[in-house]
Amino acid sequence: MLRSGAAADIEAVAELRATVMRADLERLGRYDEHRVRQRLRDSFSTQHTSIIMVGRELAGCVTVRPSEGSLPAEGMRWLEHFYLAPHWQGQGLGSAVLRTVLKGTDAQGVGVGLNVLQGSAARRLYERHGFTVEAEDPIDVFMVRPPGASR
Repeated sequence: MLRSGAAADIEAVAELRATVMRADLERLGRYDEHRVRQRLRDSFSTQHTSIIMVGRELAGCVTVRPSEGSLPAEGMRWLEHFYLAPHWQGQGLGSAVLRTVLKGTDAQGVGVGLNVLQGSAARRLYERHGFTVEAEDPIDVFMVRPPGASR
């Protein structure tokens, strides 16, 4: 289900990001055809990204990298670029992937932070897995989950 990301995945993942985020970014007045893809290209990390496969199909991706500063706190992990193709959403795949990621961070004894767009349905997924709101602004909701937290 999860394999390591490779440089060859960047463009497919950038397209997936643009597709998945478009409705929320448009709702927030923040959609930019170029920027939505470039932000992924600029921060894609083969070292920290896993590609979600269903059979031979790229169904999504998730990145878990060490935190480098304020939110979340130093020593935590930062969950980002967690996207599922629209036809895989709502079928339990996101929960399965998130459980796998959190099992790993729990085993390391580290918490996880993330940000989700205001009004995104993904926030409910994160709340079901023990994330709570740490801060928010007009665009983003910043959430954290201590090691071992669950609902």
